[in-house]
Amino acid sequence: MDITLLVATLLLMLATLIPLSRHSHWFVRGFDFPRLQLTIFAALVLGLQGGFINWQEPLNFGLLIITTTCLIWHLWWIAPYTPIWPTEVKSAPKSDEPIGLSIITANVLMSNRDAEPLLALVKSYRPDILVTLESDDWWQSQLDDLESIMPYTVKCPLDNLYGMHVYSRLPLSDSEISFLVEKDVPSIHTLVSLENGEQVRMHFLHPAPPSPTENEHSTPRDAELVIVGRSVMKSQQPVIVTGDLNDVAWSPTTRLFRKISGLLDPRVGRGMFNTFHAQWPCFRWPLDHLFHSEHFTLHTLKRLPSIGSDHFALYSRLTLTPGKETGQQGLQAEKSDEVWAREITSDKQVDDSSVPKPGNNRNLK
Repeated sequence: MDITLLVATLLLMLATLIPLSRHSHWFVRGFDFPRLQLTIFAALVLGLQGGFINWQEPLNFGLLIITTTCLIWHLWWIAPYTPIWPTEVKSAPKSDEPIGLSIITANVLMSNRDAEPLLALVKSYRPDILVTLESDDWWQSQLDDLESIMPYTVKCPLDNLYGMHVYSRLPLSDSEISFLVEKDVPSIHTLVSLENGEQVRMHFLHPAPPSPTENEHSTPRDAELVIVGRSVMKSQQPVIVTGDLNDVAWSPTTRLFRKISGLLDPRVGRGMFNTFHAQWPCFRWPLDHLFHSEHFTLHTLKRLPSIGSDHFALYSRLTLTPGKETGQQGLQAEKSDEVWAREITSDKQVDDSSVPKPGNNRNLK
């Protein structure tokens, strides 16, 4: 048992130390994802150490300290996404006539050929906006049935796992499909007009993940997040960024995006809302995101039932407040964050001037 616990402790230590590096290789960045699983593993190893190790061996005290340190470290990353943490976004005040916006964000899985579960969810929840990721021409033919109730659309069907569609009940304007970092990975940018005439700037993203089968490094994903974050940071408009970011909520790069953009994460203090992997309960983490400016409070955030994809869809309903809601504050950027962000964008030779700014004069940067 001592040998088994030694090996388990060393593996835990390695899994904890590897992501401390900012190296962008997929193997390194992959360890950002399973923080919850590593927390559970650390707690299990700690319990076994307490019950089975030989306390007469001084080395075993060192193993106990290592395991405890790893457990605390992983808890630090995931604790904000549990109910024990203070909420970052206030709950929406009850109102007879709230001014709001509801969104379903759904990675449909391009090979999935059953659209009925998603269509049923749309008809049940009646969102103002539906955004789909991995949607190709076949998915477009199925989703076009929604145009009777969601007549405003932006369509970018692709057969490379990065197709994207937006269907809306509310009018869209200044819509643009952009390929910000990679020539075959689109994003959609648009302005949505609410029923009271207020306009919301929206960015729908699906950057490619770091993986052995796609990008060897995370830099393209990270660069897209950074330039979109910079683009919205000084906006006086209400802003929403949503999509499958192929990054977990607690990763250094998603935290960097939040710091640079100033946008808020409604999951903080409420839960993880793990949307991937739908078929593997033991290996789930939050890949599908929604971030928003201080103009909103949260009415509802919900992971929806399975749609036959490897992702669950995410339902968000926000309430627009008069001006910016006071008392809501996200992560604050430091000088080191700006330096890191410049390194990322310099590596890919991109900047925020390429990000569409719906509702703004595009000549004013």
